[in-house]
Amino acid sequence: MNREALLQELNAAASPDGRVAHVGSTPFGPSLRVERFELGNGLQILICEEHSAPVVAYHTWFRVGSRHEKRGKTGLAHLFEHLMFNETENLEPGAFDRKLEEVGAETNAATWLDWTHYNAAVPRDGLGLVVELEAERMRNLVLRDPQVDSEKEVVANERRYRVDDDVEGAASEVLWKLAFEKHSYGWPTIGWMEDIEGFTTEDCVSFYETFYSPNNATVVIVGDVTELEALGLTSRAYGDMKRAAIPAEDVQPEPPQTEERRVEIEQPTPTEKLLVGYPSPALGDFDHTALSLLTEVLFGGRASRVHQKLVRQLEIATEARVFVGAFRDPGLVEIFASARGDHRAEQMLDAIETEIERVRDQIVTEVELDRVRARTELGLLGSLENIDGKASTIGFYETVLGRPNSAFERLDAMRRVTPADLRRVARRYLGKHQRSIVFVRTSAESN
Repeated sequence: MNREALLQELNAAASPDGRVAHVGSTPFGPSLRVERFELGNGLQILICEEHSAPVVAYHTWFRVGSRHEKRGKTGLAHLFEHLMFNETENLEPGAFDRKLEEVGAETNAATWLDWTHYNAAVPRDGLGLVVELEAERMRNLVLRDPQVDSEKEVVANERRYRVDDDVEGAASEVLWKLAFEKHSYGWPTIGWMEDIEGFTTEDCVSFYETFYSPNNATVVIVGDVTELEALGLTSRAYGDMKRAAIPAEDVQPEPPQTEERRVEIEQPTPTEKLLVGYPSPALGDFDHTALSLLTEVLFGGRASRVHQKLVRQLEIATEARVFVGAFRDPGLVEIFASARGDHRAEQMLDAIETEIERVRDQIVTEVELDRVRARTELGLLGSLENIDGKASTIGFYETVLGRPNSAFERLDAMRRVTPADLRRVARRYLGKHQRSIVFVRTSAESN
C-alpha cells in the first residue's frame, strides 16, 4: 500500500484531531530516512524504519525545560520527570513500570534546559503497549496533593545529594548563576530548594495542562516497525487529545559580559577546585562546532594540551575537563579542574590561561585538528550504533534545532572547520573579560 492510500485509510475512521498528514522526508545518514507526520492536534511523529533487529525505540520529547520556568517556580520541569512515572486515572501506582518490565522494555527520562525526554526501547511485539502507556500518562496523569507532596520530597532529597552535599554540583550551580544574570539558563534544572518546597498542586496541574499537550510534543519511533503500524497505533492513542494554548516564550537575552566575575566558596574537599565559564554560542551556530573542536584540543583526553600541562608536566592537578553547552540559546563553556595536594586554584587558572593564550596567538596544526576531529566524529557516530541512540539523536536535534538530521549536518560542518576558525573562536569567546570563575577552597571541616 502506498503512503497516500495508507493515510486515506487511516483518516477515514479518525477524528479531526487524530488525522495524519505527511509533512516531509529527511535523509538520516547514508541509508536511512526520517519521515515526518503530524496529527490534527499538532503532535509531531518522526518515523525511521530500521529493520536490523526486532526492537523499537519509542521516545517522547516535550519542548519544555527549565528555560520555560519563571523565577520562584524553578524546577517544575524536572519535578514532572518524576511525576510522570506515578499513577494515572487508569493505572495504579507502579503499574506503568511493571507493565513495561513484563514485556522486556527499558525506560528512562531526562530533563534539561531546553527539553524533557522520555524514552523506551522494547521488543517490537511490545510497541503497542508502549504507545498505549505513553498516551495514557500524557492524557490522564493523577495530580493530587499526596502524589505531588511525595515527589516534592523525592526531588528535595535528590537536590541535597546531587547539589547541596556534592562539591562539584554546588560549585557548578554557583558558576551558572554567576555567568547568567538575566537568562533562565542561570538557574538549575533541579530548581532552587525554596521553589521545590513551595510548589502547589495547582502549579503542577497548570504546568501539565499547558506543556504536556500534543502540540508541544514530538514522538520519535525508530526500529523494526512500518509506517502503517506506527501511524495506526499513534493515531488511535493520541487522536482524542486536544491542543493547548502554549504561551509565548519570555526568555531574557543575556547581555554581553564585559568584565571578569569571581567568587570564592568553601566546600568539604581535601583539595582546591577551579571552575571557569566562558560564553558559548548556540548549538545551531557554526561557531559552536569550531569551539567544540577547540576545547577538544585543549581538554579532550590525555593527549590534550591542558591535561599534558597541568597533570603530566606541572603536576598541579589530578584532572582537567570541559563541557560545552549544546543549547538553543548561547550557553557556557564550563571548565573544571581539581588540584593535586596543596596546589592552589590560582596556579591551575594561570596554567590554563597560558594554554588558551597559545591558541589565541598561534595556529593549531592540521595534524592536531585532524586528531580531535576524528575523536569527535567517533563519539558522534558511536552514539548512533543502536536504535535507542538513533532515536535520541533524532529527537534531540529536532527539539533543539527543528532538524532531525542535524547530527550529520554537524559532521559536515566539522569537516569544514580550519585551523584559522579555531583561532578565531578562541579570540571571540575565550577572553578574560568574558569569563566567570569559581574558586573552591577547602573548608575547616575537611582538614
